[in-house]
Amino acid sequence: MPESEPSIFTRIIAREIPADIVFENETLIAFRDINPQAAVHLLVVPKTGAYPSVVELAAAEPQLLAEIVAVARDLATEHSNGEFRLVFNTGATAGQTVLHAHAHVLSGALPEGTLAQ
Repeated sequence: MPESEPSIFTRIIAREIPADIVFENETLIAFRDINPQAAVHLLVVPKTGAYPSVVELAAAEPQLLAEIVAVARDLATEHSNGEFRLVFNTGATAGQTVLHAHAHVLSGALPEGTLAQ
């Protein structure tokens, strides 16, 4: 994908692509994953696309990363029992398909045949 083309998350933030939004504030947006890997699978995405991965986000804006974790906790409490996995994929071979830092909040039963990691 050319760098000048906005990511799917940037397009969701701009309301160019619909999403099932469950949370939004000035800095973050959260929505349901369209390919859920657990009973609850939400994405928490910074509204800035300046950071392709969590590593760059953490180095530049650790307070924004802390906010992602706090929102993930609140969403897990609201949408499940408060217990959750928080996953950040970094790099294509690790499963990152969108070069825009984001967290996966997973809670509840995993689909059959899926191993918890």
